[in-house]
Amino acid sequence: MLKTAVQEQLLPGETLQAKWDFAQQAGYDAIELRGKGDFHFASRREELRQARRDGVVMPTVCVDMLHFLGAFDEDLRRDAVAQMKSQLTVIAEIGGVGAQTPASYGMFSRRLPPFEPPRTEEEDREVLLAGLTELGEHARREGVTLFLEPLNRYEDHMVNRLDQAADLIRAVGLDSVRIGIDSYHMNIEETDPAAAVVAHADVIGHAQVSDSNRFQPGAGHLDWPAWLGALHTVGYDGHLALESRLTGDPVQAVRSVPAFLKRSGA
Repeated sequence: MLKTAVQEQLLPGETLQAKWDFAQQAGYDAIELRGKGDFHFASRREELRQARRDGVVMPTVCVDMLHFLGAFDEDLRRDAVAQMKSQLTVIAEIGGVGAQTPASYGMFSRRLPPFEPPRTEEEDREVLLAGLTELGEHARREGVTLFLEPLNRYEDHMVNRLDQAADLIRAVGLDSVRIGIDSYHMNIEETDPAAAVVAHADVIGHAQVSDSNRFQPGAGHLDWPAWLGALHTVGYDGHLALESRLTGDPVQAVRSVPAFLKRSGA
């Protein structure tokens, strides 16, 4: 059974309860939260607990910060790890399943000048393994999962494809660390997105959706039947969380996604 979620900032309404009312009417099964920096997510504890009491389904949180576990600066790395630990703890408290983060975002790209990062590939790997291990152990204690998201080559220089994420996750060796796939990034980086899903199904834990142009599914040229078919083939039973820009009327754009995905995945 295909399950859909939508990130909270895409929904109309002033409260999570109001957003949930709209989401349900549009055909969504859950809301994906956003975790800002400066421990903002933890400051929302009471809001999130009340929303859960009111029946809002919130299985995941996606990080929304300026620095990440793969930062070049050690202090920024330590802060990012602390922030992610906090988000994992809070999502566990409200009955969720996990938190998603990339290795970095907008920090460096080998496709843009100066082309050579200030850290070697071996040093990148050491930093990422240390951060993923620490976060994975924390996630395991909390009973949730850390989802590592590969980003396209223009947004991150370390983890762009599923095979790179899978290699790191297998080296970490914790069931509490999995890949959080994103259809937009996969469209750019994977030779065959559907085949990549099948090849690394054992370490895929979460999925986010947007089309080839980063707009809502149906607004680009991504081969949705193939991609959704691959997820069905491997038995993926998590949510498909909408993380996209919106084209056209934003309310109608958000409303269109569940039906489109169900048609495409039929």
